[in-house]
Amino acid sequence: MSESGPSDVQSAREAASRYVGLRDPALVGALLLTLSYVSVLYHVTDVVGGSRDFALAVGGAFLLATVLGRFLRLRTAVLVTAVLVAGGAAVYYFAVPESNRALFTTARVVDDTVALLTGLSVLRLAKAGVWALAMAPGPVFLSWYLALRGRYVGSVLVGGAALAFFVLTGDAGVLVTLVGVVGAAAAVGLGTLGEVGAVSAQWDTLAVVVAAMVLLSATLTVVPGGAAQPLLADRGAPTMQGNLVGSAASTDSVTVQGSIRLSPEVQFTMESEEGHYWGVAAYDRYTGSTSGGTWVRTGEAEPYDGRLGGPPGDAREVEQTVTARSRMNALPSAWRPVAVDDSVSSATEVTGQGYLRPTGTVRTNQSISVVSEVPEYTQRELREADGDDYPARVSEAYLQLPESTSERVRQRTAEVTADEETAYDKAVAIERYLESNKQYSLTVDKPDGDVADAFLFEMESGYCVYYASTMVVMLRTQGIPARFVTGYTSGQQVENGEYVVRGLDSHAWVQVYFPDVGWVNFDPTPSGPRESSENARVEEARQNGNPNVDVDGSEQTTTATTVAPDSPETNTTTTATTTTEADGNATNGTDSNAPRGPSDEIVGQEPGVGGNVTTADEGIGGSLPSIPWPPTREQVGIGLALLVGLVAGGRRFGAFTGTYRTLWLYRHGARTEPRADIERAYTRLEHLLSREYRDRRPGETPRSYLQSLGNVGLDDRAVEVGRLYERAHYGATVDRADADRAVRTVNELVWERTPLVGRLLRN
Repeated sequence: MSESGPSDVQSAREAASRYVGLRDPALVGALLLTLSYVSVLYHVTDVVGGSRDFALAVGGAFLLATVLGRFLRLRTAVLVTAVLVAGGAAVYYFAVPESNRALFTTARVVDDTVALLTGLSVLRLAKAGVWALAMAPGPVFLSWYLALRGRYVGSVLVGGAALAFFVLTGDAGVLVTLVGVVGAAAAVGLGTLGEVGAVSAQWDTLAVVVAAMVLLSATLTVVPGGAAQPLLADRGAPTMQGNLVGSAASTDSVTVQGSIRLSPEVQFTMESEEGHYWGVAAYDRYTGSTSGGTWVRTGEAEPYDGRLGGPPGDAREVEQTVTARSRMNALPSAWRPVAVDDSVSSATEVTGQGYLRPTGTVRTNQSISVVSEVPEYTQRELREADGDDYPARVSEAYLQLPESTSERVRQRTAEVTADEETAYDKAVAIERYLESNKQYSLTVDKPDGDVADAFLFEMESGYCVYYASTMVVMLRTQGIPARFVTGYTSGQQVENGEYVVRGLDSHAWVQVYFPDVGWVNFDPTPSGPRESSENARVEEARQNGNPNVDVDGSEQTTTATTVAPDSPETNTTTTATTTTEADGNATNGTDSNAPRGPSDEIVGQEPGVGGNVTTADEGIGGSLPSIPWPPTREQVGIGLALLVGLVAGGRRFGAFTGTYRTLWLYRHGARTEPRADIERAYTRLEHLLSREYRDRRPGETPRSYLQSLGNVGLDDRAVEVGRLYERAHYGATVDRADADRAVRTVNELVWERTPLVGRLLRN
């Protein structure tokens, strides 16, 4: 459509005249704001693939806004933005699998939008990379167009809305939020002040506002489940259970932590003929170096609607009854769960990864029966199941790696698996490598970069989350589908068919996919050191008289159960009873011929091979945790912003001048020639009198000033200093004795009026 009318030509000329170009300093703020939310979307594409296409799309939106900003009217620019957003939505719609398009009802879209605005990460969306690529150009184009036209408030509204969206989803971390807040304040502040040429005069006011916004954004959590964290976090380390099991129910994600604690309280008892690892959740998407090394569970849970399908190969049915000993938001079971009690079926849902979970809370002492079909196989069958014929849904979800995954991780994995030919043997080699080359410890410093890379090359020790995360990443570099799984180990066996499971039994392990078999459990975490830490924690809790540490039958010994019921060699459950001696050391009574690992593990090796336990500072004692050092980038950024704000605020409100004048009042300083010392002493005296009585009026002589104050009780010593000042100021002879007397008198008058400060300064 052509725009050729006289009014249109005039509008175009006015638009061109308002085009600020690329030299306006406020554009830097608008650019920072834009880059803040664009960085979140770039991170999404880095995790799931497509960052190059995303960079081209965003760069194209910037270029389009820059070229058209001089000529395009606002109404037309809004229309272009609407076309970009609508086109992006259409691209995303047709990119998702056809089976999922039926879910795009109005009610479902509204529900998903509400979920996003209350803490659902964008990374949980199907085809998250396509969504990021499709949604970015619209807001980028409009916000940059408005900034180039000098409409900074409008630009900040558009960019701020985009950033706020990602704050609500939990994808924008503290540092990203801080950058966006500073950019928004700078764009509006510099743009507005620039119009009246007041930037140099008002920079301190702008700095104070920015610092206040930074502090507010860093200390307030906007919504439950959001990513924003208080500036001063809880000093206590999180518990393993809270990190692995609590996160599964509240956020559908697990973030790798630093040091962690073990909770000795009984969570539930399990009645089962076989001991297993009791799974709670599986995670498919790994974020890598950004987002703190987070595992995300994608897809939506669906209501349980009758018995589920079992694994693709042979399986045996195992029935379990879980009895909650405290309120629970999880439903642990052996892999793979296929059925649940009819009494709770309507309050149960199935995750996209095949685990059951309650829609509400399992009450204390409530019992729920779950039926699982546990896969049966042999090592030979697993070796023969090797190949590239993985289902498309498995390859797409469980081979994902961030594009930023380091090449040295791939190279080290290739070295570890160089002598192995099958996926099964490669998995065993990686498992044994991690178990033998890393120590087990609950006290670690969380790395800044990729957890797998750091654990392989920079860290000497870690706990289950580090072992499992690293093994999954290593397997995926070799084209082997694997996933991160959380839940509980089998716990303490108190009698045949009953297991006591405590919070410290919460655990993370690995599942590897084999065609015609399904998911098979592997556990690279050394079992011996892990069990020793858990047993020591239970004994400590017992000695301290902590509540809810035991149930009937669990008080005598701490039993660590090593389960391998599906081993192709033994097909039996092996129980290792660890009795705590009087000196507090644990002796391992595990059958050395039994394979170690979770219920489906097939690794025929001795339990606890390799991996020494680090006993110092493992978080099982009562000492206070240390303050983390060095500070994180977010903490440094917040600190610098606050420092600038304090300096600017001090300048704006005269705090520095007032502080200097106060110190100057109490200290005369080094002596010079007598005349100058007397004049300086009188200036200090006059400042003191102005604070106590009034200022000297214009045209009022020092003598008249002192005489007027004498009518309201001025000390005669002040009048004497005034006389000495007149002599020195008007040319009369004064000597060192006169100067010392004036300085001493003023000091006495100052210190008498503030005795505490006077004593401190005098000393």
